[in-house]
Amino acid sequence: MVKQLFSPLQLLLIFLCCSTALSQPPAQAPAAPPPAQAPVALPPPVVQSMAPGPASSGPPNITAILEKAGHFTTFIRLLRSTKMDSDIYTQLNTSSQGLTVFAPDDYAFGNLSAGALNAYNDDQKSQLVKFHLISSYFSLPEFQTVSNPVSTEAGTKVEYPLNVTISGSQVNLTSGFVNTTVSNTVYTNGHLAVYAVDQVLLPRRFFVTPSPAPAPAPSKPVKESPSTPVSTADASVQASGAMPVIHHALSAVTFLSSFVAALNLCV
Repeated sequence: MVKQLFSPLQLLLIFLCCSTALSQPPAQAPAAPPPAQAPVALPPPVVQSMAPGPASSGPPNITAILEKAGHFTTFIRLLRSTKMDSDIYTQLNTSSQGLTVFAPDDYAFGNLSAGALNAYNDDQKSQLVKFHLISSYFSLPEFQTVSNPVSTEAGTKVEYPLNVTISGSQVNLTSGFVNTTVSNTVYTNGHLAVYAVDQVLLPRRFFVTPSPAPAPAPSKPVKESPSTPVSTADASVQASGAMPVIHHALSAVTFLSSFVAALNLCV
């Protein structure tokens, strides 16, 4: 006898389970995620920046140039005490010829004898500074064609001669009393040239006394008038010529006196 595979109770349970499973609706698929939205472009942040100020106009400042270069303390002090810094600024602002400056450094002033600079009066200090200025712009190569002596701000070529020569790449300067060279270029812009020199250019005029002016020519002698007194020699001559006349006159007076006396006796 074949053994039963399922009992009636088991078949009932299977039927109920199958009915329940079939009666449930199918599971819903998960909802698709919403489409991603394109990112919204934000306006760039506003950055506040200071607009650059206008570029400085006008001629360069000679003392500012020397201060930036360094080692020109004494020359800067001279420029300010003589008011030449202001004169240079004005000249650069009004002249189209430019300016060339030979600037002695502090080492150059240190080579002067003790107290030499303080011994100069205000006018000499001003002339000393001007002797280092040429009222035209010169680049270093242009000194090859310069006509010596060169005129400086101090005065004429005769009073303050300055000779500039070039030997190879070296620029030589001589005042007739001091010889020096250009050691380097401090500043140049085509209108102003500042060259450092290793000696102070002392003008020869500071040490050589100018020759005195010729004495005026003597005036022509004025003819003597008749009332002019006669000189002693002439008086002697005239006196010696008058003696015979006086002698004869005295003789005549004596004769007349004798004649008168004789007449009286006769009477």
